[in-house]
Amino acid sequence: MIDLRFEKSFWKKGKTFVVGLDEAGRGAVAGPVVAGAVLVLPEVEKEKKFLSQFLKLRDSKKLTPKKREEFFRLMKKNKKIFWAWASVGQRKIEKMNILKATKMAMELALKKLVFKIKKKNKNFKDIFSFQVVILDGTEKLNLPQIFQYPLVKADEKVFSCALSSIVAKIKRDGIMKKYAYFYKNYDFEKHKGYLTKDHFRAIKKFGSCPLHRKTFYPIKKT
Repeated sequence: MIDLRFEKSFWKKGKTFVVGLDEAGRGAVAGPVVAGAVLVLPEVEKEKKFLSQFLKLRDSKKLTPKKREEFFRLMKKNKKIFWAWASVGQRKIEKMNILKATKMAMELALKKLVFKIKKKNKNFKDIFSFQVVILDGTEKLNLPQIFQYPLVKADEKVFSCALSSIVAKIKRDGIMKKYAYFYKNYDFEKHKGYLTKDHFRAIKKFGSCPLHRKTFYPIKKT
């Protein structure tokens, strides 16, 4: 169940700046990996009506596109929530490997989030002002100065991680829909670069395109 219990546990210890991180596209064979970063301020606890709409959420990755957009609009309107996103493209993924590229996207998203928060909060100075970062998964970022809390399936448990999952998914889907216009043979607007049966057949028929990750199966076989 998605709720604020993880954020609350840190807020009670005086840690106001708690960020949730998640990614989209790590398991795809084409396109970028995108990270979302979301900071929820403690004051959001008072907004019962707002929270009631989100706390019905069970799995942010299984939302319909329409429902995901609804949640995203609600989140953007709330002044107690700050969000940012960043992407790392397929060429860097090939050079670095997907794990390092995912971490890079997350770190970039955190840096972008800093600029948004600094405009509203004078006490917030740089990326190290984040007191806690909750990450979906088991890996930590290369930011030892920040307390990090990796959690498997965090997007199904942690409110800020569920929101960051929504941000990452929406932004990546938008990117893939734009790419679909240039690479019409692959129907990227449908599968978003993941290896469906139709996508596999298209790769077999047309070969790979510049958007495909050349180090990923089955692309490296073509």
